[in-house]
Amino acid sequence: MEKIVQKIGFLLFVAISLLIGILQLFQPALDAKGHFVVMILIITIGLWIFKPLNIPFSVSGVLYMACLLAIGVPASNVFSGFSGTAVWSLIPALFYGFVLAKTGLGKRIAYLGMKYVKISYPGLLLMWAVIGIALSMLTPSITVRVVIVTPIALNCANICKLPENSKERSLILINAWAMAVIPGIGWLSGSLAGPIMSGFFASVPELGAIDFASWARVSLLPVAVITVLTIIAGYIVLKPSEKLNISKDTFIEEYRKLGAMSNQEKTSSIVLVLSFVLFATSSYHKIPDAAVCLAGLFILTAAQIINSKEIGSGISWDLVLFIGTTMGFGSVFAATGVSSWMSSILVNALAPIAGNSWLFVLVVLLIMFLVRFVDIAVFVPTMAIVSSIAPSVFERYGINPLVWVPLLCIAMNAFFLSYQNMFALVAEANMGGNGWASKHLFRFGTAYFVVCMLSMLIAIPYWISIGMF
Repeated sequence: MEKIVQKIGFLLFVAISLLIGILQLFQPALDAKGHFVVMILIITIGLWIFKPLNIPFSVSGVLYMACLLAIGVPASNVFSGFSGTAVWSLIPALFYGFVLAKTGLGKRIAYLGMKYVKISYPGLLLMWAVIGIALSMLTPSITVRVVIVTPIALNCANICKLPENSKERSLILINAWAMAVIPGIGWLSGSLAGPIMSGFFASVPELGAIDFASWARVSLLPVAVITVLTIIAGYIVLKPSEKLNISKDTFIEEYRKLGAMSNQEKTSSIVLVLSFVLFATSSYHKIPDAAVCLAGLFILTAAQIINSKEIGSGISWDLVLFIGTTMGFGSVFAATGVSSWMSSILVNALAPIAGNSWLFVLVVLLIMFLVRFVDIAVFVPTMAIVSSIAPSVFERYGINPLVWVPLLCIAMNAFFLSYQNMFALVAEANMGGNGWASKHLFRFGTAYFVVCMLSMLIAIPYWISIGMF
């Protein structure tokens, strides 16, 4: 049944794209080449969302680039996503995540938190938040963080003897996962959204790349509020029936089993912490993030923490090619007139709400959460479209393009259902059949949505105060 739905969904995308490409529905606002670009884009997004033949994201992107070249789009535009600094920050940063997992440093950090935490539900929930923040400071790779945290959270649930499908078990597991995903969107290097959004902005001439300080200025406060309220709301919707009754000695023993910290762990921790410090202080020393990441990769390889074989297998090159392809969207859209055409439609559509910052933020965030049910390709297509129209929105309504960053990232993390969020799927795959119950994930995901909307009551006045509107 699932495969049938995938095929029908993809064929629907193909049918729509062919209608646009053949009938040239948007003449004269969009010329023939622009129509073909839109047609190719819709087919590619259909491949990403439905994966009818289980084709990897990267290979679908390769088809997209091949078609663009075939219709005469300049190679400099098609491959622009691979020539910017964002993708060259992403590649070493993914290796940071690989090192965190390979050396056992990530596992040590997680068990260290469990060693000192008060053994209670609030204590464990707070611990997962601290662990998630610590790991987010060391690597933007959410997949790596989830892979590190999930088995430890599962072990924690088993040690606490929490029954399968119980709300207590789901509370521990979902909260551990959520804290590995949510807090990191508060700063540029804390999630994959950082290099992706920075790359999209860099591909639009009127915008330019986002730096660490600008990202933190607009995102850190609202994300901090969301993180705290998500912990509280999750506890409320999955409130345990009984208190935990287990000794801290069990967790101390788990940490003891890790043994002494290895030289590789020590070297890795120095490189990762120093990298984060350099990211956070880039406005002072002016060293580009890409330079820091590339130097870090060299040091980790020279120290034999990453070997030559692992350069090919240590990270997902499928993800790199996928993101590099999408980072070129802005340049392609601008060169073929698609940006101007989309702006003329979408910017006008925002007119009823753009005059009121409260209405604008709440309506846009709600729409983004709804779009997340369809755009399951890591929200990248939506990010690309929004980035391309952001300058026009600013020019017409005075809404700073940076406001889109937290809104997109907050909605990107939506998880009403696991299929929406690839990192939820990663966690479920790691836990096998011993993880959380789907009904509990829906409850927690709904709580996250409510929390995000309520958090805007703090975020909007803050954004107004710093001149975003």
